[in-house]
Amino acid sequence: MTRIVTALADISQPYDALFCDLWGCLHNGVEPFPAAVAALRQFRADGGRVILLTNAPRPSRYVIAALDRMGVPRDAWDAVVSSGDATQDALFSGAVGRRIWHLGPDKDDGIFTDVPPQWANAPAIERVALAEAEAILCTGPFDELNEMPDDYRARFLLAKTRGLTMLCANPDIVVDMGERRIWCAGALAELYEQMGGKALYFGKPHPPIYDMAMRQLAALGGAGEGRVLAIGDGIGTDVAGAAGEGMDVLFITSGLSAAEFGPDVEQPDAALLDAWLARQMQAPTYAAARLR
Repeated sequence: MTRIVTALADISQPYDALFCDLWGCLHNGVEPFPAAVAALRQFRADGGRVILLTNAPRPSRYVIAALDRMGVPRDAWDAVVSSGDATQDALFSGAVGRRIWHLGPDKDDGIFTDVPPQWANAPAIERVALAEAEAILCTGPFDELNEMPDDYRARFLLAKTRGLTMLCANPDIVVDMGERRIWCAGALAELYEQMGGKALYFGKPHPPIYDMAMRQLAALGGAGEGRVLAIGDGIGTDVAGAAGEGMDVLFITSGLSAAEFGPDVEQPDAALLDAWLARQMQAPTYAAARLR
C-alpha cells in the first residue's frame, strides 16, 4: 500500500539520487514552487544528487534556460535530462530516415538545430513538407494554446496511408501551464496510433530517457542499487516509468490528478487515493500532496 508522507525529508535518507519531474512538481510552467526548490536544495546539501527528468520535447539546454528565466536556482539540481535529448539520438541516427516533417511549435526547433556533439558529423536532417517526408517528429501541436488532437485527423490520415512513423518527443497527454491545461505530443501520438499509424516514444515512461539519465548520474558518481527515488505527478509517465525501471517513486497528488483525491488539495484522502491507484494498476511507494 502506498504510504502518504508530508515531506521529502521524511523518506530521503535511504536514497543517493532523485529523478525529479518538473511540471507539477518543481513548477507550474509559470513559476517555481518555493517549497519544492527548498526540498531539492536540502537533499543536495545532505549529499544527494538531483537529476531533473522532464518530458520537454527540446534539448536540455533550452529547459535549463527556461528554469533560469523562471527563477529556479541552479543549486537545486545537478543535471537535466529531457525527452528532447533522448529523441535527438534517434533522429540524428537516422532511425526513421532523414527527411522529416516537424509537427510542433517553433519554440521546439532546437531539436533540429542544436546538434549534439556526438552527432556533429552525421548526415544532415532535412525538414520537409508532410507529402515529402519519410517520418514525422512530433513535439506538440503547432498552436498548443488553441488546437486539439482532432484538428490533425486529415494530416494523420495522409501520414498513415504513406506508412510514416512518428517520433513522439513528449509522451505526456496534457500539462498544466499555470491555470490552463494544454495538449501535448503524447495526445497526438495516441490519436495517430488509434488511426492505425506507428509511433515511437522517447520520454517517460519509456526506457530511452531513463538510460540517458542513468548515464548522467554515473558521470556524477552514480548511486547504489535501489537508491534512486523518482518523483512525479504523472501516473502514466512518472509512476509507470519508475515502476518499469524498478525504482521507488514519490507520487505528487496535487498535480494532474488532484481532483481525484478529495476537496483539500493539501490533504489527499487516503481511501480515495488507494481506490484510484488500484484502478490505474499502479502502486507508488509514497505519495505526498506536494514536493516539499
